[in-house]
Amino acid sequence: MPEIKLATDTLDNEVSNGTSSPQRKVTPSHWTPRYQRLIDRIKRRSASGDKFFSFEFFPPRTGNGAVNLIARMERMSQGKPLFCDITWHPAGDPESTEKPTSSMCIAGTLLNFVGIETMLHLTCCNQTKESIKCILQKAKDMGIRNILALRGDLPTDQEKWKVIEGGLNYASDLVQLIRQEYRDHFVICVAGYPSGHPECSSYQDDLQHLKEKVEAGADFIITQLFFKPETFLTFIGDCRAMGINCPIIPGMLPIQAYQSLRHIVNLSKLEVPQEIIDTITAIKENDEAIRKFGIHHAVELSKALLNSGQVDGFHFYTLNREVATIEILRQLGFWNEEVQKPLPWKLTANHARCKEEIRPIFWRCRPNSYVHRTSNWDEFPNGRWGNSSAASFGDLKSHHLFYLKSRATLEELLHMWGEELTCEQDVWDVFFCYITGEKNSQGYKVTKVPWDDSELCPETTLIASELAKINKRGVLTINSQPNINAASSSDPKVGWGSPNGYIFQKAYLEFFTSKENVDALKKILPDYPLVNYHITNHNGEEDYTNCHLYEPVAVTWGVFPGKEIVQPTVVDPIAFVTWKDEAFALWVETWGHLYPADSKSRLIIDDIYKNYYLINLVDNEFPKESCLWEIVDKMLSLTEHTSRR
Repeated sequence: MPEIKLATDTLDNEVSNGTSSPQRKVTPSHWTPRYQRLIDRIKRRSASGDKFFSFEFFPPRTGNGAVNLIARMERMSQGKPLFCDITWHPAGDPESTEKPTSSMCIAGTLLNFVGIETMLHLTCCNQTKESIKCILQKAKDMGIRNILALRGDLPTDQEKWKVIEGGLNYASDLVQLIRQEYRDHFVICVAGYPSGHPECSSYQDDLQHLKEKVEAGADFIITQLFFKPETFLTFIGDCRAMGINCPIIPGMLPIQAYQSLRHIVNLSKLEVPQEIIDTITAIKENDEAIRKFGIHHAVELSKALLNSGQVDGFHFYTLNREVATIEILRQLGFWNEEVQKPLPWKLTANHARCKEEIRPIFWRCRPNSYVHRTSNWDEFPNGRWGNSSAASFGDLKSHHLFYLKSRATLEELLHMWGEELTCEQDVWDVFFCYITGEKNSQGYKVTKVPWDDSELCPETTLIASELAKINKRGVLTINSQPNINAASSSDPKVGWGSPNGYIFQKAYLEFFTSKENVDALKKILPDYPLVNYHITNHNGEEDYTNCHLYEPVAVTWGVFPGKEIVQPTVVDPIAFVTWKDEAFALWVETWGHLYPADSKSRLIIDDIYKNYYLINLVDNEFPKESCLWEIVDKMLSLTEHTSRR
């Protein structure tokens, strides 16, 4: 067989064919995601003419603000930014990995849970070398690979910068320290000032300082905001003339409000062109008019830069807002939410997880929880039919971290799940309304349940009517998928992977139900030898399965041109034991805690927790119409008939 040489480049946020070493002799293999350093991705985009964009966010002041920001980040991630960065707030305990409002925690959440390549701002002002090293190690441990190295703002009690002997006085010192301590582990960005830094003696001196930062080891530059294309084009020309040849990305600020523009200009000491001041002043009381002007100005500025041939991407200072930035990108033709999923579950952007290929299906509706549970794994199951027993799940002691909490308020949850429960059927109705989209008895829509982090999967619509019927009868489904036999990989409901492939799925059903139903189910299942099952109660004392303990059951796979079978989802008996604990705990910790301890509502939820069972069923005959609905119907008919006697 002739040697096959694979490209060393990969598509951003996609999975690709090949190995990490271009010298290795290989035969075609199935997809293996590979991490590519941010600077290499930027250079590849520039070389190919493929345009890109990135966002900047800042940590909010409150925990609720952090939850809202993560939701906004998730929405904005749909447009596929190349990366996002998080600013450094020295006053807000920025290096904490658990405080929701800290820079480090927000950056880690953006990377590991939203799934976007993340860059962390880091300032050296009033920091010792040892404190900087500690912060860098925390960032590395969290999976962050990109740092925006800054000197930082002057302390409030200082009017001029004071040099500290032996300290980190400038951004170039910080860049040099990062390179000395971590070599090429971190991609380093630095700030550039198209109009010159306001504290620098001259524009030319500032360019010299920028060159020193690049020579110290910076990989690329993001500029401070500016208002005219000539400002940036002159700056980039001057940089190239001085021998600064790394990528330079223009920083763009959509003007969104009169007061925020004044505040930013005061902080940055920038001069705003008189024509912009005149326009904004005339409409300063009309936020909508200012936003429209800001969008128009940013679009025209961006078009001028693109037409110059000097710019391939933009970095947007979002101010933690989304509407204006997204509209600008749409008008530029940069915004594209119709990107095919590389796998049926969302990838994280953490370089340590880039080879992850397989997940247990149980966490399909709670991917954030799964990522958190496995955050300390040294390796992930990568074998073609591998299972999650290759590494043990972590104990989710910190599962109350803000990004795993419900984004709904207490009042909203009570509206959806019942301000007062009178019987088990009230709980059944919540599940029914969630599946059907119908309003509950209080007139509210049920848009979420504790076992699902997001909206229903599009493929659920294929089996929604069957799910609704059984939920109404006390089979409370928390996860499911229809059987699929050779659907197109581009199918809008079940598709994933590269084009021209075919998707296969076994029907899967996971639910809570009563002991009476379980007793009936045990009598029925022997008649269906090609159905795998697992049945357990909350403490695992009653556990029934016909699955091999160490052999997972493949439930999703794809066949693509020129590749081996890609098999990303399994039913794994070992993982199910851990998932069982989490699934049952959600009854009392998320739903039950809405009610007073001695209330009837609380007692109903506690009773379900203690007496219901968790069951999963896999129909292995995927080419045929699934028998799972028949099994459940027989189970319910048997118990309902018994109860009527």
